[in-house]
Amino acid sequence: MSEQQTRFKQQAAEHAVTFVKSGMIVGLGAGSTAVFALRKIAQLLAEGELHDIAGIPCSTVVEQEARSLGIPLTTLNDHPSIDLTIDGADEVDPELNLIKGGGGALLREKIIAQASRREMIVVDQGKLSPRLGTQWAVPIEVLQFSWAVQSRYLESLGARVTLRESSGGTPFITDEGNFILDCAFGPISNLDELADNIIRQPGIVEHGLFLGLATDLIIASEAGIRHVQRGQAL
Repeated sequence: MSEQQTRFKQQAAEHAVTFVKSGMIVGLGAGSTAVFALRKIAQLLAEGELHDIAGIPCSTVVEQEARSLGIPLTTLNDHPSIDLTIDGADEVDPELNLIKGGGGALLREKIIAQASRREMIVVDQGKLSPRLGTQWAVPIEVLQFSWAVQSRYLESLGARVTLRESSGGTPFITDEGNFILDCAFGPISNLDELADNIIRQPGIVEHGLFLGLATDLIIASEAGIRHVQRGQAL
């Protein structure tokens, strides 16, 4: 990641945090962009600008980071309705559909997104795409028990499938103990049809197509910060 990309990510994340208000239940997204939001929230809590908020983290890594920063946490079971979630994305189309899961937390991220009144996605301009699948493979979480079966099924749908590995060369394992198959479909012409075909297969836990979930998009670029809401032209 270039210094410029890092700066854009930080600008977008910190702008998103201006929508966090005292008393809110806040979804804490995963990934390199969302960590800037975590740090800003922690700063505002320490300075007294925010109070009485509780975060629901999207992964164990985010939970550990939030605890280290002093952000109070709660659970989705205790608070099944989230006021605002701030998260990143790997690819965004003009209708604010997303590919997510590059960090491996797609299952919890989608659960939290669906429970959120407002799902605010923060990106740099490089994540914008005319059609999902153009720049990024679709991460698909599968049971370890049958990952090879799921791989063959996804290939039958037109994907080039890669079993995700950790830095040590062993299969990457999600917080729920599953594997991830990164599925390169190329530009996807019918998102709803593909999503339905993926999830109907037993053994597939969840996919990284986030359709109709984002309510807001914060984009940082050389031109500054742009805020687009669902239904507005991107």
